[in-house]
Amino acid sequence: MSIFINLISNYCGDRLAVKKIIKRDGRVVDFDKNKIVEAIFKAAKAVGGDDRKEAERVAEMVVKMVNERFSEEKLPTVEDVQNLVEKALIETGHAATAKAYILYRHRRSVDREIKTLMGIRDDLKLPLNSLQVLERRYLLRDDNGKIIETPSQLFRRVARHLASNERKYGADDKTVKQYEEAFYQIMTNFEFLPNSPTLMNAGTPLGQLAACFVIPVPDDIEGIFEAVKYQAMIHKTGGGTGFCFSYLRPKGDFVKSTAGVASGPISFMQVFDVATAVVKQGGKRRGANMATFHVWHPDVEEFITMKQTPGVMENFNVSVMLDDAFMHAVENNEEYALINPRTKALVRKVNARSLFNLIAYSAWKCAEPGVLFIDEINRKNPTPEDPISATNPCGEVPMPDYESCNLGSINLEKFVDFDWSNRHWKKKVDWERLRYVVRLAFQFLDNVIDLNKYPIPQIKAQTLKNRRIGLGVMGFARMLYKIGVRYDSELGYEIAETVMKFITEEARKMSHELGRVRGSFPGFEKSVWANEYDVMRNATCTSIAPTGTISMIADTSSGIEPVFALSYLKTVRAGQYYYLDPIFEQVLKVRGLYSEELIRKVMEEGTIQHLDLPEDILNVFRVAYDISPEAHVMMQAAFQKYVDLAVSKTINMPAEATVQDVENVYTLAWKLGCKGITIYRDSSRHEQVLHVGKKAKTKAVEEDKIVVLNSK
Repeated sequence: MSIFINLISNYCGDRLAVKKIIKRDGRVVDFDKNKIVEAIFKAAKAVGGDDRKEAERVAEMVVKMVNERFSEEKLPTVEDVQNLVEKALIETGHAATAKAYILYRHRRSVDREIKTLMGIRDDLKLPLNSLQVLERRYLLRDDNGKIIETPSQLFRRVARHLASNERKYGADDKTVKQYEEAFYQIMTNFEFLPNSPTLMNAGTPLGQLAACFVIPVPDDIEGIFEAVKYQAMIHKTGGGTGFCFSYLRPKGDFVKSTAGVASGPISFMQVFDVATAVVKQGGKRRGANMATFHVWHPDVEEFITMKQTPGVMENFNVSVMLDDAFMHAVENNEEYALINPRTKALVRKVNARSLFNLIAYSAWKCAEPGVLFIDEINRKNPTPEDPISATNPCGEVPMPDYESCNLGSINLEKFVDFDWSNRHWKKKVDWERLRYVVRLAFQFLDNVIDLNKYPIPQIKAQTLKNRRIGLGVMGFARMLYKIGVRYDSELGYEIAETVMKFITEEARKMSHELGRVRGSFPGFEKSVWANEYDVMRNATCTSIAPTGTISMIADTSSGIEPVFALSYLKTVRAGQYYYLDPIFEQVLKVRGLYSEELIRKVMEEGTIQHLDLPEDILNVFRVAYDISPEAHVMMQAAFQKYVDLAVSKTINMPAEATVQDVENVYTLAWKLGCKGITIYRDSSRHEQVLHVGKKAKTKAVEEDKIVVLNSK
């Protein structure tokens, strides 16, 4: 806040003549001067102010005005008080702060009108984006489709249900209530959110709380269609499914029961794809699948290229599993054997480098398949008795057959304040609060395993055997923006490693403590942890998910991704909307650089690297396509170093990237110890959700109905 030139004087008395105020909904509540102070100080900070005492003096002037104009018989409304705040700011010479306050009031007024049209009582005063996500997918409805809970009631429902599990371990009602309040606070502070099924189903008759499942697909017709049935049951509850199709006999292979020939794995994948399309029509969100396929399967070329045709397998992400032997054959330009999974016999040999090029070309052309480094996955599998050949739909949870995993994410943005000073970055992080939230969130997720209503007995047995948890992060890019650190820098990688190491260590400590109180997971003695610990509650503790909708609820950046663009167009069936990053907007205003002309230029490109702005701003506010593919991989590897499961991240590549660039990214990821890699070359798909610039270059994505607006 600029220095006030007119001091406020002649404020008499400590008692308030007016003690009550009328809210917009007609309720009469206590008049609270502190709320006026907070509103003024927030407006001041938006234009670079930092003098809280001065904000308090302006608030005193507002109180004086209120007492002069109103009484206990004539109570002020919220609008009356806000009008007086504007008057006080202007009369004391604070035009910039007054303007920020007026703009804030206008935005809130627009938001209130839209929220009224949506038919939701916003009792948490959420950003419009967050409320839209909750309204469309999460808030409970009655049989007629009418919303019957508020946002706070949603989080209270979830907190109460998860806290109830503490009774199983001897907690009394008072302790259970304390856990309920603690769970509620970290969710409504948006410091932590669990995966979508937990938010949707906790405390409801459905009760399915896990995010992702792996279902085996055996090489027989009965087993295949059992898997289709299980898939439908899981999708109905909001879960995602992963399948390995490479144990099905290849196309043209002998089928003894019919004396005919097999149609091959890809043909059976179509059955799963159609089933997903049917089930999703009645669900809260689109059904999601992952199909994995070993590179040694004779039908691997068909698997690699099938999604080059638009409209094929639209309900599947697909990933080819590359083993170390294949990658070494690529390096040495050698042949690689393709094996019939039924007979284990050699079918033919291919040039590994040519097959690798085909994978890279297909990803370059249509963004699929992704790549999984299956040997690295199984090397780091803490339960080697249960080998892994599939993952969840986004690849961050490699799991054995019939296992499920529940996920949750820590919002890193919440543990730093806006601070571009020269202080060491570690001093800008609230480590004690982060420790508390990690430990509490981990106990929350362990309770999910106990309370979950599993769709089939096999999944319940295998999940309880290993008790996998995937606690991850979101808001990483926004955290870096707030502390003034460049994403693609050695310091950025250092922060990634240090923060994730801290989270994993604290989660593992909590798992060890829970193990002593609640008991180890049944598979503990045959796990790698038996060599290091006396007990351990969970086979895994951490994983990094993409956090698509929960990051929108928390109003932060997705997972560990860089900000997509400082201003971008979000294309959805309902229309097209622009978004301007609020931290970038705040920095421009604080530095006196904000102008409508500048914002128009940013909207045209999404990036600022072409603009004449101070070097530190250009350095910090880098976006996805400002960052080289190699730097994306370096960041993924930095997080993977301290993650138990895997990391979901997109390696963004510009439209002009080459197939060789894709091959280079794959090789680097393998050498750095990543468990998988997904690339996306701009405009390589006919459907794209996010666009930089004024015009969308591709078709809208039908299932994504979330409208992004500038809600700050």
